[in-house]
Amino acid sequence: MTRAVRLGPRSFAALVLVSALGVMAFGWPLLAGSASGLAHSQDAPWLFAALLPMLLAVVVAAIADAGLDAKAIAMLGVLAAAGAAMRPLGAGTAGIEPMFFLMVLSGRVLGPGFGFVLGSVAMFASALLTGGVGPWMPFQMLSMGWVSMGAGLLPGPDGLRGRRELALLSAYGALAGVLYGLIMNLQGWPYIAGMASGVSFVPGAPLHDNLTRFLTYCLATSLGWDLPRALVTVVLTFALGGPLLKALRRATRRAAFEAPVSFGP
Repeated sequence: MTRAVRLGPRSFAALVLVSALGVMAFGWPLLAGSASGLAHSQDAPWLFAALLPMLLAVVVAAIADAGLDAKAIAMLGVLAAAGAAMRPLGAGTAGIEPMFFLMVLSGRVLGPGFGFVLGSVAMFASALLTGGVGPWMPFQMLSMGWVSMGAGLLPGPDGLRGRRELALLSAYGALAGVLYGLIMNLQGWPYIAGMASGVSFVPGAPLHDNLTRFLTYCLATSLGWDLPRALVTVVLTFALGGPLLKALRRATRRAAFEAPVSFGP
């Protein structure tokens, strides 16, 4: 039986904390008052770049708290490098992002805690590789960490196999691909000025009004990228998911994470 990499209670608490802070960082503009001056704060997203050291600290704490051995860290590095190398293949063009299916399948096999760390590290490495370093990078790391972590929380990790598992992962990958686009839109939408009043953010407006404008903005702008991202994830999962899941599970069994080490005479 494949055993997912487990994280300790302190690491779990740290992941919950950083996820809660991430939700606040994404959503606080929707609750900002009309006198906050948010609409004129063009440099405000840079303030959230402070999330980056926090995310890196969580990654280091998760590895240290769980006592992950060199094999687990090596697998983390290999999968993160593979994900970072896959991202430039599409460079986000029309939503062609093959990185998503690898993060979903890896999170499924290796568990939610390892998946969050993997998604964050892979997105960080890909940003360095593609030159995509900016105030949006900590938000991308959080979002990709959530995508991979969510795959590790799907039901039936031990008993569900074959086409049913691929169908489950495909459905989740499609949903995650669309939600990733929506969440990342929320990161930048409140700071975009000069848009039509029907889709622009209005500081201090009722929450449901701003959410309606936000959904209209997403339909008018990013849906053409989000749907192809979901479709590419589904196609790659059905085409390559079976062999890749077997390879990941075989590597996990042979690595025998957390197995006690003993020395003979």
